[in-house]
Amino acid sequence: MEITTGEPGRRGRRRGLVTRRTALAGAAGITGVGVLVGLVGLVGGVPHGGHRSPGRPGPSAIPSPGAPGIGDPLMPLDGNGGYTVRHYTLAFDWRAPRTPFAAEATVDATATQALSRFDLDFAGNTLHTVTVDGAPANAVRDGDELVVTPAKPIPQGRAFTVRVAYTADPTQRRHRGDAIAEYGWVPTPDGTVLYAQPDGAKMIFPANDHPSLRAPVTFRVTTPPGLSAVANGRLVERASRPDGRVRWTYDSEQPVAAQLIQLAIGKFAFVDSTGPRGLPVRDVVPDGLVTDTEEYRSLTPGHLDWLEQRLGPYPFRRYGVLVGDTDLPVALESQSLSVLPRADLLGDRVDAERNLVHELAHHWTGDSVAIRRWSDLWLSEGHARFYERLYSDTHGGAAMEDAMRAAYEEHDQWRHDDGAPAEPTEPTLFRQMRYDGSALVLYALREKVGEQAFDRIERAWVTKYQGRAAGTRDFVALASTVAGEDLAPFLTPWLYGPSTPPMPGHPDWAVDPVQD
Repeated sequence: MEITTGEPGRRGRRRGLVTRRTALAGAAGITGVGVLVGLVGLVGGVPHGGHRSPGRPGPSAIPSPGAPGIGDPLMPLDGNGGYTVRHYTLAFDWRAPRTPFAAEATVDATATQALSRFDLDFAGNTLHTVTVDGAPANAVRDGDELVVTPAKPIPQGRAFTVRVAYTADPTQRRHRGDAIAEYGWVPTPDGTVLYAQPDGAKMIFPANDHPSLRAPVTFRVTTPPGLSAVANGRLVERASRPDGRVRWTYDSEQPVAAQLIQLAIGKFAFVDSTGPRGLPVRDVVPDGLVTDTEEYRSLTPGHLDWLEQRLGPYPFRRYGVLVGDTDLPVALESQSLSVLPRADLLGDRVDAERNLVHELAHHWTGDSVAIRRWSDLWLSEGHARFYERLYSDTHGGAAMEDAMRAAYEEHDQWRHDDGAPAEPTEPTLFRQMRYDGSALVLYALREKVGEQAFDRIERAWVTKYQGRAAGTRDFVALASTVAGEDLAPFLTPWLYGPSTPPMPGHPDWAVDPVQD
């Protein structure tokens, strides 16, 4: 993600670990069978924290509640324990901007323990019915958790299906105190665009909402005549209905984290082109902005080629730019369809290309290689900022060395204000340290091992962990293996602690004094 004015950042929310009360299992809940227009989307999980890979059920396994979160130290209630998601199907019967509409989410999952109950991350919206394998289930809200008690316990290793019928509220947004500011449903003049990062997917559908957890998603969205829908992945079908409404079906094609989900509705033009090796590129542009944004959007094939030379083949089956007709000055790397606010594409070319390259680079580092924990965010944002700066260095922007020297001067202050690169707090996740401050760590590594070894490390990183979640320890270990030396003593002071180490090869660089 990239903020286009002011301080770079993303979003999230401070949440404390909630102690689950055993009384929830017997609390009065919501029962019934939900029947709404079908929109199917699924999300599956990368094993992490409390999620165990499905195994052969033990004959004496005693059902117990799944954990209300996977235990991420920064956002302990993000994600859920006791199951993995194999697929989401999301059905939305969209009506008009800022207008509630009927929705249904189908979650296909597999129990990783014998479950007496389990949680889904789900905030706001009007809940109607919840079923598990077709039978009414007891459902109780506990903050942002939806606690579901099925009619019968679910054995370990058993596949099961949850359907949640609700009225979606497209006015739901939340605020962060860092640079991202707003996230959730973001209205446009004739529709909406989603900003789900970091944990706003729960405002849109019941989810297993942690960046390390992914699953395929099917979207079935019904719109009024004259409006289009777009979502992650491939358009499978566009079907007109007798009443004039149109149903759009999209398949994410590959597993996607809840924070990278995109669903936009509006009066759109679809502009097709081709990237390297015949890669399909489809931009989605509000009707009135097609011509004015064409110059910068047409640069995408060149950006793809430039990044492929450094990081290898683009890791997904298609790409495109979604032009956000909104005043929110934030770009977002939703998987296979980056969101760029209209101001980015109507302003200065150097700034526009920085943001376009930043969000595209995330598709290798952040989308394909997911972060294991929120404290690993520096690996996602630092890499995107590094390649954004490296590209801009030779395309009219500031010199890489100048940008990194400026970041070095401020690094102790950022450590003081925002935590070291791999030591954020929840409120400081999307602050300057996770952007230029983390790109500086990668620059220091390149200065330490040399450009050729650094390039091998980068290619190995996005290749070895493609489609997987990985963290800071994984990066340090892989870098050490590729470089042929133990880099932990070098990288640890850069990633942790209060003071910025000397920059290799630049003994004259100095850090500015910290101001309280």
